[in-house]
Amino acid sequence: MDGVELQADTPRERLDRLLARRLPDLSRSRLKALIEAGQVRIGGRTMTDAAHRVNVGDVVALVVPEPEDPTPQGEDIPLAIVHEDEALIVIDKPAGLVVHPAAGNWTGTLVNALIAHCGDSLSGIGGVRRPGIVHRLDKDTSGLLVVAKTDRAHASLSAQFADHGRTGPLERAYVAFAWGVPARASFTIDAALDRDPRAREKIAVRPSGRDAVTHVTVEEALAGGLASRVTCRLETGRTHQIRVHMAHVGHPLLGDATYGSGFRTKAAKLSAPAREALDALGRQALHAAILGFEHPITGQTMRFESPLPADLARLAEALRGV
Repeated sequence: MDGVELQADTPRERLDRLLARRLPDLSRSRLKALIEAGQVRIGGRTMTDAAHRVNVGDVVALVVPEPEDPTPQGEDIPLAIVHEDEALIVIDKPAGLVVHPAAGNWTGTLVNALIAHCGDSLSGIGGVRRPGIVHRLDKDTSGLLVVAKTDRAHASLSAQFADHGRTGPLERAYVAFAWGVPARASFTIDAALDRDPRAREKIAVRPSGRDAVTHVTVEEALAGGLASRVTCRLETGRTHQIRVHMAHVGHPLLGDATYGSGFRTKAAKLSAPAREALDALGRQALHAAILGFEHPITGQTMRFESPLPADLARLAEALRGV
């Protein structure tokens, strides 16, 4: 949206409320910032007061400048490097680290760390803000992630992830701690996913969405059946896939404030050590534990395993002690 004109249709309505009502795709905070920046004019006169009252018939012109995304810069952020060669680098990402810059997280990301570590060797494919990135993990999901350092590696790895291991050795397995114990020892969740129309920051099961398939194996029951440790293997790689799928079948992940908020009361039934470990976790209990793929240059099958990080290991120990 570069610019838009609209005619006021309600007497004495506040300028910011008129714009918010007529332009629902723009947030109130964004509209207020545009008004204060002098991007709104009424009858040729610049308006900077969001509380200005418009009259019926007033022509309001709004200019929305194209956003200018900053080019990410290298930052000295420690990396847990599992493997590195001339073509790629495998990272064991800690929870809390954002993978690539985006609104609200322009610095302090894995990309910033990789730029500092790899210099000019990072692949340019994927855009300026995502150099070398072929897949991602949520900010609060820990575990293994591979990044391409050359265009050739990027193309090969991207093709493997797009194939989801159907014809090649790509393997992704996650350890998760879920509420309750699923009735079956192993099962498949096949449920299409799309943006939640009621909350755009969330993903929801929607028949009109993109295919999403997760294979789940129950590894052990914990806390007297209040929780379980499961392994989830991805056949597709949708945003929040495991978190949404597990919530969809009634077993949301422990610590997942977005998709498991309805299960918070269950925490009161845990032992004191388990409650303390869960409170200290502060994130969804999800870890990318296994990553396998074909090396884009040598053709060798690479497979890496990551043990549970300290916070999840403490949680598992506390849950077993119940």
